[in-house]
Amino acid sequence: MNAEILAVGSELLLGQITNTNARFISNQLSELGINVFYHTVVGDNAKRLEQAIEVAESRADLIIFSGGLGPTKDDLTKETIARHLGVSLEFDEVALTYIEQFFAKRGRPMTENNRKQALILAGSEILANYHGMAPGMIFKNNNRTYILLPGPPKELEPMFQFEAKPKLAAMLNDGGIIASHVMRFYGIGEAELEVQVQDILDAQTNPTVAPLASDGEVTLRVTAKAETEQQAQQLIAAKVAEIQALVGDYQYGVDDDSLVSKTVEMLVDNNLTISAAESLTAGLFQSELAEIPGVGNALIGGVVTYAAEAKVKHLGISQELIDTHGVVSGECAAAMASAIRKQFGTNIGIGLTGEAGPTAHDHQPVGTVWIGIAINDEEPLTYLLHLSGMRNTNRLRAVKFTCHYLMQRLEERGYTNDINIE
Repeated sequence: MNAEILAVGSELLLGQITNTNARFISNQLSELGINVFYHTVVGDNAKRLEQAIEVAESRADLIIFSGGLGPTKDDLTKETIARHLGVSLEFDEVALTYIEQFFAKRGRPMTENNRKQALILAGSEILANYHGMAPGMIFKNNNRTYILLPGPPKELEPMFQFEAKPKLAAMLNDGGIIASHVMRFYGIGEAELEVQVQDILDAQTNPTVAPLASDGEVTLRVTAKAETEQQAQQLIAAKVAEIQALVGDYQYGVDDDSLVSKTVEMLVDNNLTISAAESLTAGLFQSELAEIPGVGNALIGGVVTYAAEAKVKHLGISQELIDTHGVVSGECAAAMASAIRKQFGTNIGIGLTGEAGPTAHDHQPVGTVWIGIAINDEEPLTYLLHLSGMRNTNRLRAVKFTCHYLMQRLEERGYTNDINIE
């Protein structure tokens, strides 16, 4: 099955919002083994939308629409599709009742145009909207499938994942199931990873293995088709074991894991505490950790010592060290890590210093980053990065590398990091 994703909304063309829906849907379709060859964006114009539909029909047998299901005049997706296909619109009574109850509960008058949200293509299969008003729908016509989804991501994502995706899987697999497992890697580039597993990629049938790079990370998605969930998982487990035998040293997590979430999980599971002294990242490392629920059991605190004077005053780093080695140095990063660990009484201290850009100072090129990691009373370890990219990209990559190196060091010391398929 080949798909095209057609996003409707002038605000997308004007750059007022980002089309995150297309990325989400493409990711979900890849798990089903559905090819996405085109992303199309069209404004709130019926004529241009119909032209876009005609083009999509010439090259895809699954067309997924996002947006244009709301109550206003410029919400014209289902009306345009109905006219194009020669299908009538009718009210879905369940959706209409929900909309009426929504306004009644809030004591607000329901305007007539809100009834429009309950209109559906006659003969379509309804996709319930548990996070908004307008239902989605699946409509089949002449061996082609049309899926209509609301535009707001908070409505579209759960609707697709829990309503549309299982129905697509059933259509594809004649009642069987399709299961996917994502392996997440760091510290190895996409090209190198592909070379290491090339034999597996060349020989793949079922399961299939698809590489994907994103934000400095690399993933391999293993997808299996089978009659039962258990059979699919057995196929996946065998393929995962093959891959791990080749590049398992670079794997840090699975599925929805991130470097930060796995770092927090590892700290909490091993009853470890952490503190950080940050210069170029200016608190970003701690901020990223703080987004993960449960981090309060591990993150004790830290400081931002951006200027050299702050490093001397608040961390007790000697002026002599700074004068001799500079603030962008391994010696400074190690001193920062040791000082913050002792100051906060944690198992682990992190020191981050460097030159994020766009201009260089301290005689160091832009992208130079030093990471210091102090674990208990051991001598701090330091890591040098030479990053290329925009300022804030370098800062975020510095955070990710810190998590990567920290997990490696902890694993070397026998601390557990569960990345099993289960």
